[in-house]
Amino acid sequence: MLLAVLASGPLGDTRATAACQNRDESDRIRHGRGLDRAGQGDDMIGQRDDPGLPRYAGIATFALLPQLHEVEHADVAVVGIPFDSGTSFRPGARFGPAHVREHSRQLHPYHQVHESFPFRDQQVVDGGDLRVGPYDIEAAVEAIHEQARALVQGGTTVVAIGGDHTIALPLLRAAAERHGPLAVLHFDAHLDTWDTLHGASIWHGSPFRRAAEEGLLDLERCQHVGIRGGVYDPSELDDDARVGFAIIRSDDFARHSPEQLAERIRDRLGTGQVYVSIDIDVLDPAHAPGTGTPEVAGISTRELFGVLRELRGLDIVGGDVVEVLPAHDHAGITGLAAAHTVWELLALIPPPSR
Repeated sequence: MLLAVLASGPLGDTRATAACQNRDESDRIRHGRGLDRAGQGDDMIGQRDDPGLPRYAGIATFALLPQLHEVEHADVAVVGIPFDSGTSFRPGARFGPAHVREHSRQLHPYHQVHESFPFRDQQVVDGGDLRVGPYDIEAAVEAIHEQARALVQGGTTVVAIGGDHTIALPLLRAAAERHGPLAVLHFDAHLDTWDTLHGASIWHGSPFRRAAEEGLLDLERCQHVGIRGGVYDPSELDDDARVGFAIIRSDDFARHSPEQLAERIRDRLGTGQVYVSIDIDVLDPAHAPGTGTPEVAGISTRELFGVLRELRGLDIVGGDVVEVLPAHDHAGITGLAAAHTVWELLALIPPPSR
């Protein structure tokens, strides 16, 4: 009774007004509205910027961005795909999305090299994890395809956190349905254009072969970067060339500058639309130990970013960062590398025409 009286009296009115103001302020902080420091205008919802809640606290969406349901429309959605049933060596990439999100807390809104605010120029969200089960590869691939297609057809560019590299196939299907055959820029230690393994035609070593067979790729405009993994026979390299790929090996980073390598990539990709797929094992295990098929003599995180930052202006219509295994990570090295790689990719995606 006393509570009811207080709530209905002048003191209750004051408290109610204060509570509403606090909720409004919390909403403003949560959604980044009007926060110049975050580089965020009134028409976009940016990163969480609550002075009472440090970056290490609270729920870890990617880069502390809003969730998909909190915006009217997302220009770019970062989605997790916790699937690793296509792996041929060490499993565990199904836990990659949560690990990468956790290590994305320190990502900030301003990109110093590009002198840009990627989260101000377009609406970027965390789209959550796609619904996918572990027991049937073909069913999982179709489930990923259907969910990605719904986003893409609605005008949202999908950037996925894997998961193993199998997920590139359904994502390419979704992107190609909207944009037509795509150039692919593929950073990886391995070709991923093999055929079948242990009776499976869809696995993490075959996504780009299957994509080429389905007509999803522009066979004159695909480029591997960082290749160094073993092959069983030289014919595998011939098969790789037939499905449309040119190769920049990890050794090339010792002989050429990032600018020179980026020029080769641009010449190969041309001016059309591009899908960017980044297997974290393109990095040397010293820089990314937490991955499923590690290969020595890889490139450094700085070398990867040096090339990526020279590629601004590409018409990127989708992408992924895959093969992060938290169980084999050390001190978050791989999680940090992957989170920042997603950030670099987001900084390259051109904002839509309004």
